[in-house]
Amino acid sequence: MNQSTINQSTSSAPPTPAQPDSICYLTREASVHPLDLALQNQLAQWTGGISPASVILAWLDWGLHLSFAPGKQMELQRSWQQQMAEWPLFLGQALQNGVPQSETGDDKRYTHPGWSTWPYNAFAKSFLQTQSWWDSATTGVRGVQSHHENVVSFMARQWLDILSPVNYPALNPEVLEVARNTQGGSLQHGMQHWMHDVAEAVQQKLQADAKVKDLPYQPGRDVALTQGSVVFRNHLIELIHYQPLSPNTYAEPVLIVPSWIMKYYILDLSPHNSMVRYLLEQGHQVFVISWKNPDAADRDLGMNDYLESGLFAALQQVSEITQHAAIHATGYCLGGTLLAIGAAALAKQQTDDNASAIPRLASVSLLAAQTDFSEPGELGLFIDESQLAMLDALMWKQGYLDGQQMGASFQLLNSRDLIWSRIMRHYMLGEEESANDLMSWNADATRMPYRMHSEYLQHLFLHNDLAQGRYQYQGQALHLQDIQVPLYVVGTRKDHVSPWKSVFKIHQLTDTPVDFILASGGHNAGIVSEPGHAHRSYQLGTSSVPGAIKPDAESWLNTAVTVQGSWWEHWHLWLAKNSSSAKIVARQPDTVASLGAAPGSYVMMR
Repeated sequence: MNQSTINQSTSSAPPTPAQPDSICYLTREASVHPLDLALQNQLAQWTGGISPASVILAWLDWGLHLSFAPGKQMELQRSWQQQMAEWPLFLGQALQNGVPQSETGDDKRYTHPGWSTWPYNAFAKSFLQTQSWWDSATTGVRGVQSHHENVVSFMARQWLDILSPVNYPALNPEVLEVARNTQGGSLQHGMQHWMHDVAEAVQQKLQADAKVKDLPYQPGRDVALTQGSVVFRNHLIELIHYQPLSPNTYAEPVLIVPSWIMKYYILDLSPHNSMVRYLLEQGHQVFVISWKNPDAADRDLGMNDYLESGLFAALQQVSEITQHAAIHATGYCLGGTLLAIGAAALAKQQTDDNASAIPRLASVSLLAAQTDFSEPGELGLFIDESQLAMLDALMWKQGYLDGQQMGASFQLLNSRDLIWSRIMRHYMLGEEESANDLMSWNADATRMPYRMHSEYLQHLFLHNDLAQGRYQYQGQALHLQDIQVPLYVVGTRKDHVSPWKSVFKIHQLTDTPVDFILASGGHNAGIVSEPGHAHRSYQLGTSSVPGAIKPDAESWLNTAVTVQGSWWEHWHLWLAKNSSSAKIVARQPDTVASLGAAPGSYVMMR
């Protein structure tokens, strides 16, 4: 490649020789009166972006249908009576033996031995009975829309979690035991932690750069330490080319496309758990996209901008740097969704006349990335027309969705662990919070432009246009079946963001070889699963081949084999199998013409 082309141009060359006008997805406020948006904006700020209309409609739908279901009411009444009938025997055991058996089931909140003693097991039993009854009451009501049922059931769980006896020191035997053993020191430390957190929150309100100073793991100092150079920059991305860690490398480079809702260095944390470093050590050339953290000036950047100035610009640069070698493109989370869209677009444009001008893909790896959003998991709770209108209003004034606002939604999805468990440990037990690189990265929030966020929620999550063959680019509908390169797809067992069964649906949308891996852990920890990490495992089954019957998730799981260790090792072997047999002399990034050393400048933007 002529290194003079590595510059800070804001108009990156697209991968196709001709660029017709791309389809324009108009944001939905175009025909809305500004007074309506202003009022909804104020309401959205007060509710945290939650639509009151959506919530009210869900509860009305449930309540009205339940009122017309006498059979369901009778079932609920019988269930309540059966629960009440258990109490005489339970109390009799308590009076006779003093320590009746606990009935906490699999609820991890009640694992402390104190919950098996009187009267705390009575508190736990009462709560768990109430929780079970409400679960039955909010599900299975004939006629209720599935989305409304999920909203009502979710909200009922949230309210019940607030009332859990675990959250009240006087009702929690573990809190009382620790307080006795420390002579009240745990409660004193908890109060100090609370006062510190309040003071820190106030400081962040007053000081704009407080978040930067408070990150315990700083990019370039503690994390994102793998050496490399920024070899391309435009208004949306920086492209990092890493220094090889072996004298010879595979000819086909790996380009990693992270999600734009996260800082890329989750894949380059500390040296021991850096995916980037691991790939380099195995002899791969590695490039990574680092997305700019957008602000109000970027409000009109849309999905096509992320496709053209992001993915396609990076592919073009990597292709030129590696002398047009085929690329192992890898996408994480929404970066994987964008990569699937781009791969389908490139496949449609691969013709005899212009094939030489288009970057070639050797393979596509999708890590915790959905392409079919018909079952998006609990994230779907926040996605309907009313909810998206409220989010539009929330972003309308500031021009973006703030990372803290987005993070609050993710905390709600796993509030039991991320909110209530933290409150008990940090404030009631007085335990210190030990920071780690993953937690620090999680606090390094990003923003999303108004238009892009509105477009991907509407066209992917709400209308599922990509899976239905309606998603358009350059005036043409894209079809994932056009992708012909092999796919490596990873789902994670405990994923609340991209449920693995939703990720698995890629089998039904493509007609190319698919190797599916189900890793232990959640959306982040399941992907950051380095070799040597304790208790890591993954499951793999028979690869899907073109023309064969498409497997469903449950049948695949029933025949999958469990392997102890990291899926990274299996992925490396798969990449090697789909690479040229002959290696090349390792290619060094041009540090003279580079735009600075890794991790670059965009990752530092707060």
